[in-house]
Amino acid sequence: MIPLIGLILGLIIGLLLNFDIPSAYSAYVAVGILAALDSIIGALTATLQNRFNARLFISGFIGNSAIAVALAALGDQLNLPLNLAAVFAFGNRIFINFSTIRRILIDRWDERKLKRSQS
Repeated sequence: MIPLIGLILGLIIGLLLNFDIPSAYSAYVAVGILAALDSIIGALTATLQNRFNARLFISGFIGNSAIAVALAALGDQLNLPLNLAAVFAFGNRIFINFSTIRRILIDRWDERKLKRSQS
């Protein structure tokens, strides 16, 4: 639940602040945000599975974001679109975690429905 609250607070703060990012850094920021979003959705999945670990979440959040930004920077230096590797990897993980969340929530819904019908 904490990651979801943090995500909502971050979105509200981001919408209220008028902060312009220079276009030269937009690729770095986009990949960093995608990596952070992957960590948040992964934390939500772990919470639903009762496996959430705060140290693992923080290290993954910072580490994944740093690696994604470094990969984008290296790609710029080599004139290769290496940021696409990060976009693919984190995008894939986001969809996998979302499907896991969906399955968990549907299973819980079905269990509650079954318990109500048996009562």
